[in-house]
Amino acid sequence: MPGLLLDTLNGKRGPRAPVWLMRQAGRYLPEYRELRSQKGGFLELAYDSEAACEVTLQPIERFGFDGAILFSDILIVPHALGQHLEFLAGEGPKLSPTLLETALDALEPHPEHYEPIYETVRRCRARLGAETTMLGFAGSPWTVATYMIAGEGSRDQHAARAMAYADPGKVEAIIGAIIDQTVGYLRGQIDAGAEAVQLFDSWAGSLAPDEFDRWVIEPNARIVAAIKDSHPDIPVIGFPKGAGEKLPRYAERTGVDAVGLDETLDPEWAHAALPKGMPVQGNLDPMLLLAGGDRLDHTIRHILSALADRPHVFNLGHGIDRHTPIAHVEHALGVLRDWQR
Repeated sequence: MPGLLLDTLNGKRGPRAPVWLMRQAGRYLPEYRELRSQKGGFLELAYDSEAACEVTLQPIERFGFDGAILFSDILIVPHALGQHLEFLAGEGPKLSPTLLETALDALEPHPEHYEPIYETVRRCRARLGAETTMLGFAGSPWTVATYMIAGEGSRDQHAARAMAYADPGKVEAIIGAIIDQTVGYLRGQIDAGAEAVQLFDSWAGSLAPDEFDRWVIEPNARIVAAIKDSHPDIPVIGFPKGAGEKLPRYAERTGVDAVGLDETLDPEWAHAALPKGMPVQGNLDPMLLLAGGDRLDHTIRHILSALADRPHVFNLGHGIDRHTPIAHVEHALGVLRDWQR
């Protein structure tokens, strides 16, 4: 029998909203910090299938979340495409050479980077009970392209946005390569045991409306169509962070089965604006979970009430902050699980 999360992503409303949290396997957990200290850097941990599976399962064992999301990173795709990837303390990920410095076809691909990720999924699915959904994921093409072009994250993704206007053909080629890789990567995760997948478009909100259509909606629609062609029963969650009023258009045109709401969206607006019956995911502010207090309880109940008449997966509006107290997560889960439709 599928778990509550998988049922919800397939459009069913259960007795409660299932829950998982973006970045639920990570630095706020002492057991994660201990394991990472033994393994070295982030990338070494992500490519160690046994350790990565252990990290994936840590929040399930501690909190009993309804979904286990693969411990990995959206930049595995550019690493496999041939860019050098490193995670520098205090600076975040760095890719080199950037696509400002070199051409995409000058890179030497390393598809073997995907294999340990697939093995992590296999190991996790073998250890999870049927009630817990195994989630795979990838970065959406626009967000991945911004990193490949600039070599790092930035506040406004100016390098990629400027290139998209000045040389759209070059960006089209980059996006096309990412699409092809992402389709194969997600299919590999699904074949290894992922029961649903999420497309993270963390920088979707930086684009003008027509650019959003070209670089967010169209590429994600191509990925979803390809996944549905090979794996028609696998739900795809789309998460275009910062999409705002463009979210309904994204939901209608990409073909995703469910959409993620970031913390800036009013859940009542989302319920009214999105296609009737479409599953939604979100959208507690990670900073409120960090802060805790009475407002946390009120907001959880407000989100649940606003989205009660459609399939709803409770989640954050983005990743959990590394300084979030364990007690706040436990308290939030208590409020969530006590709430009745």
